[in-house]
Amino acid sequence: MIFARFMAIYGHKFKSCFETENEIRLAKREWALSLDGYTEAELVAAVNRCKETLAWMPTVSEFLAILRDLQGDWGLPGALAAYHEACYHAADPAQHSWSHPAVYLAGREVGWFRLRSEESDVVQPLFNYTYEQLCRRVRRGERLETPVVRAISDQQDNTTARFIQAYAQQQGIEEALLYYLTKPKGTRIRERLRMQAQQQLEARGITLLLPEDTSVGRVEP
Repeated sequence: MIFARFMAIYGHKFKSCFETENEIRLAKREWALSLDGYTEAELVAAVNRCKETLAWMPTVSEFLAILRDLQGDWGLPGALAAYHEACYHAADPAQHSWSHPAVYLAGREVGWFRLRSEESDVVQPLFNYTYEQLCRRVRRGERLETPVVRAISDQQDNTTARFIQAYAQQQGIEEALLYYLTKPKGTRIRERLRMQAQQQLEARGITLLLPEDTSVGRVEP
């Protein structure tokens, strides 16, 4: 239905996107996989938006963005935002108010420690795949729930959070620059993030040696 509409709307522009019938067949298969879970009414509305706003046939990613804009995508954040949220709160997931249960469940499935300790080029593709599968379940009408977990106080995590807040305020820098302190000690990702933060400060002309850990002396909040 979608490709028939696009052919009618875009005419020779549609045909110029594909050189052979085989390319059209492969494209149809990829679109069908990407749009699994959306209703016909939602797809029709998105095609109509394309007709009104786009001079050329959209890519799959552009069409998905239109769908999400029209429908709010069931309150699901984008994959990158979901990944950042999962990573930032992987130290204490039970204490965070998650933007959507799918984000929490994807993080739990991938593993909180992996999100904290592994490089993004390794763990992010796995998170994206897991998150997308959960998003498809939501689009089919399944209701996901964030389990009610009795929080066990992690004094180390609490200390780190307090240190980051107090140190950032004292030095007049953003807390995001100290994000590396939430990563496990001795991991490559912690050191890489620390070096990146240090380079950002130097680029601004700020002379400040960022702490290796939270035991650099008393910092008053």
